[in-house]
Amino acid sequence: MKAERASTYWHEIDSPVGRLLLAGDGVRLARLHFQAGPRPLAPAAGWVAARAPFAAAIAQLREYFAGTRRAFELALAPEGTVFQRAVWRALGSVPYGETLCYGELARRIGNPRAARAVGLANGANPLPIIVPCHRVIGADGTLTGFGGGLDIKRALLALEDGAPGGGRQASFRWPSPPPPAAAH
Repeated sequence: MKAERASTYWHEIDSPVGRLLLAGDGVRLARLHFQAGPRPLAPAAGWVAARAPFAAAIAQLREYFAGTRRAFELALAPEGTVFQRAVWRALGSVPYGETLCYGELARRIGNPRAARAVGLANGANPLPIIVPCHRVIGADGTLTGFGGGLDIKRALLALEDGAPGGGRQASFRWPSPPPPAAAH
């Protein structure tokens, strides 16, 4: 008897930092991808377009961008190596509004000489925003690479800091939904 492969569901949403693609197995979120970035993600053949599996993620992202959610409570299923998953778990413990450098993150996972490997794992994070890789900065305090681009990283940090241009400001709002299509 052949085991059935679970379906991958996907849905795109607009956000204050551009279009986001969500993907998962219908229960757990596996990806959040910045579609406006340098490499938009095309859903793979066989992926099923559906909004319903992402209702909780969409609601929590709206709350985050509104400045009312500081941590996500979602079932997650990121795919990666054992080392990458350790880095991503450690990222989840970086408090809202705080930053740390790659070396500190390496120390937190018990491998203080692995700052570069931590940087690579951080860059491979399939769930940015939710697994807050934007909170990792260079040892000298500079903003370093981010899959969505440095402008988005800057915007997310400003949102969490409450700085001008951040989430508590009128300039950083969730886009209005498009008007319903006219009936023919």
